[in-house]
Amino acid sequence: MVRPYVILNAAMTLDGKIATVAGDSRISCGADLDRTHKLRASVGAVMIGVGTVLADDPSLTVRRAKGKNPIRIVVDSEAKTPLGARVLRGPTKTIVATTTRAPKQKILRLRSRGAQVITCGSKKVDLKELLRKLRLRGVRRLLLEGGSMLNWGMLERGLVDEVRVAISPRIVGGAAARTLVGGAGFRRVSRGVKLKLQCMRRVGTDLLLTYKVER
Repeated sequence: MVRPYVILNAAMTLDGKIATVAGDSRISCGADLDRTHKLRASVGAVMIGVGTVLADDPSLTVRRAKGKNPIRIVVDSEAKTPLGARVLRGPTKTIVATTTRAPKQKILRLRSRGAQVITCGSKKVDLKELLRKLRLRGVRRLLLEGGSMLNWGMLERGLVDEVRVAISPRIVGGAAARTLVGGAGFRRVSRGVKLKLQCMRRVGTDLLLTYKVER
């Protein structure tokens, strides 16, 4: 299948959390935020799940670096994206990927806010089909910024090519706190996604690890 090259990028604490039990996801140091914005400027699109929209309300624009804003992609099976969400604001193109079970009225409202809506799948967004359609629209490199459920869906289907994780020197704990990858998970370690370390370096107070996904 022809699809974009996908980079999963995230910041997490040393104990693997991407947010606290209270939902605080301000983990990256300033230098790592600069890195993330430069990375956004280098790709054609940035993608998140609707859970991240509801929890963090990100704008997904380039503000801490020079460069163009990427296309913003929201994976949203039921068209739950709030009409006031920051990801729908401004002139930057936003695509909401949804399913045939999404209420038509919600789709019409999203379109009224300027979003383009792509239907991929019936119950859940078909991620492979979505990437194929994005490639046909000219997206060659895509930045995956989570959350944990979307990260799982992409990794489990073999749709991630590279993983970049900035580790913050903090431990926050919490059994209910979101981790880098959620979902059902693999039952055996041997079934897990195998990675090959490409480089590691300090970024401000954080440690950046870059991996390639082995096929």
